Amino acid sequence: MQIPHIQMHSINAMLSIDADIGTQHLEQPRPTVDMEQIRPEQHFKTTNGRLEINQDRVWDALALGNNLETMSKIYSMASDIALQGIARIVEKGDQMASIHLGGNPIAEMAREWKRTFPEFDFRGPASFDNIDIEYTPSELSIETTPGQVKLNVQVNRPIHEYERGKLDIYMSQYPKVDIIPPEINQLI
Repeated sequence: MQIPHIQMHSINAMLSIDADIGTQHLEQPRPTVDMEQIRPEQHFKTTNGRLEINQDRVWDALALGNNLETMSKIYSMASDIALQGIARIVEKGDQMASIHLGGNPIAEMAREWKRTFPEFDFRGPASFDNIDIEYTPSELSIETTPGQVKLNVQVNRPIHEYERGKLDIYMSQYPKVDIIPPEINQLI
């Protein structure tokens, strides 16, 4: 004898998910910089340097000095020169007086005669150091105003945009159970 069987078939449920990824846009703008520069300033003030050259002693040594000083020297030497002149005249007189001793004193005096007057030596002392040089350097003053840079920086907020993705969950197949009964012979 055969035992009747019940047949059962089931179909599972099937869920479907349709998902798209969200998109995101992120941007960071550069900061806003406002810059102001103040230039440094410098002011210079200067005086002229001064070079003084005094050649008075050079001209004095060459007997070309100041007339007033030259005359003052001659005046201060005048008494000595007068005495020297008297001594010279006495000496020449003595030579003329000795004419009886022989010789020609007039010719000798003519030979010794000079047109210059050496006793009038009114020149100053000669030296390599006769020029006086004096230098006064210039004065320099510098006023400086320092420069600066003023910065005003503002940080900009980031720009963030986001679009959500889609998510669909649906039943693509519903569950199902099929039950098939056995065939029953009704003739019994």
